[in-house]
Amino acid sequence: MAHSITAAWLYEHLDDSQVAIADCRFSLTDPQLGQQQYQTSHIPGAYYLDLNRDLSSPVGEHGGRHPLPDTTKLAAKLSAMGINSQTTVVAYDDSRFAFAARLWWLLRYLGHERVVVLDGGFQGWLAAGYPTTADIPVAKAGKFVPNLQPGQVVDVATVKARKDLPGVVLVDAREGDRYRGEREPIDPVVGHIPGAVNYPWQEVTDTQGYLKPVAEQQQRWQNLASTEEVIVYCGSGVTACVNLLSLELVGISTGKLYAGSWSDWISY
Repeated sequence: MAHSITAAWLYEHLDDSQVAIADCRFSLTDPQLGQQQYQTSHIPGAYYLDLNRDLSSPVGEHGGRHPLPDTTKLAAKLSAMGINSQTTVVAYDDSRFAFAARLWWLLRYLGHERVVVLDGGFQGWLAAGYPTTADIPVAKAGKFVPNLQPGQVVDVATVKARKDLPGVVLVDAREGDRYRGEREPIDPVVGHIPGAVNYPWQEVTDTQGYLKPVAEQQQRWQNLASTEEVIVYCGSGVTACVNLLSLELVGISTGKLYAGSWSDWISY
């Protein structure tokens, strides 16, 4: 199954009962902004999923800034969007997949492969002249049954044990200056996990939020094509998912998420 769809495809499927749309817009610096934007204007039929409330669980001593969500709660939320095993879920944001890819990854982690991101995001939808609405859709009676794929995620102990093994590559998805420790806007410690290589998540898309051509993505990952295991992290396990999406796009299925990421690593 493809991992992305176009605005034209989504427009054709707005009334398809087996398509569910998730608005994942969010701002790390203004946590209320995404929901406010959604309430003002969104793709017709879209439900809002909040990074902090729906796609993460509360912060603890360890586990980073965005621990993985409670699967039972998320499953209930997805069921209320009318999602069942046959539903194709479309995730969109306006941040070059920073938040949509988190939902894309989470659904696959929960065993639901029928999930795609909207190429170009909400801006692309608007630019194409497609309709928006402020109407909030009513809850539906879907049945989302999680089938956890624990092999998709690793914890700090696994990272420590495996990161320096031959055949394992640890990828830091943050911007280059954060990786190098020249700047750290969020976390209290600068730098990166020893041994990590840097593949900034923004390189997956162009500045308009469209995926770069597959040939370019393949070239970007060419050194990791035959790697046994690619462990990807970022600041808190969110933007790392954009790299995991990119790996899948080029047929590299060995990627795993270090969910706690840098913010978990520095908590010990």
